[in-house]
Amino acid sequence: MPFRPQKSTPKVKNGRVQKKNRWAETPNYWNTPQDMPAIDRRRPGRDRVHLLKKRDIINFIGILPDWPELSKGLNAIVMEECEENVAGQCSSLGVVLISSWRRETWEYLTGRFVREHMPILQKLGVVCEVDKDDYLVKWTEPQAKAFQLLHILLHEFGHHHDRMSTRSKNSIARGEGYAEEYAIKYMDLIWERYKKVFDPHGEHFPNT
Repeated sequence: MPFRPQKSTPKVKNGRVQKKNRWAETPNYWNTPQDMPAIDRRRPGRDRVHLLKKRDIINFIGILPDWPELSKGLNAIVMEECEENVAGQCSSLGVVLISSWRRETWEYLTGRFVREHMPILQKLGVVCEVDKDDYLVKWTEPQAKAFQLLHILLHEFGHHHDRMSTRSKNSIARGEGYAEEYAIKYMDLIWERYKKVFDPHGEHFPNT
């Protein structure tokens, strides 16, 4: 089955804490609050690659206007292989995960997914060709990276912001709709900054 990006908050797959001994857990970003969010890059999984590097995450954080507020309670941003058909996850432990990408950047996506995300795909200049009930989405690597940062990561930040806005700071109260709206608004806010940092010569994205 082709990989179909979906954003959700299911149980973390590879977030198991390793124990130092039978009595104490080894301190790490899964069980210990961090002064600053860690940025980690783990194995991408079979036939998958990480399009994002740690430097991409650092540069992206640098263009977020309210990062000091947004990063409260955020212990780590981790690039790894998430559960099947999941593009990103947000843990109640303050860890956001961005999944690796299929080695072949082009992919078939459902018509529903493409229609719902068409404004974003058009802004990035992604070519989408109809193929029966699905679409062949012809990502370039810069476009796929931009989608991971400007939509998937921002979506998970939306979940994190939602969680930190609750009294308990443990539950995501407003769900997928809130995170999706958060990502869309935030992308519009920082789009011009993103192009200046990640596409300074105007080679990869339309002049919108």
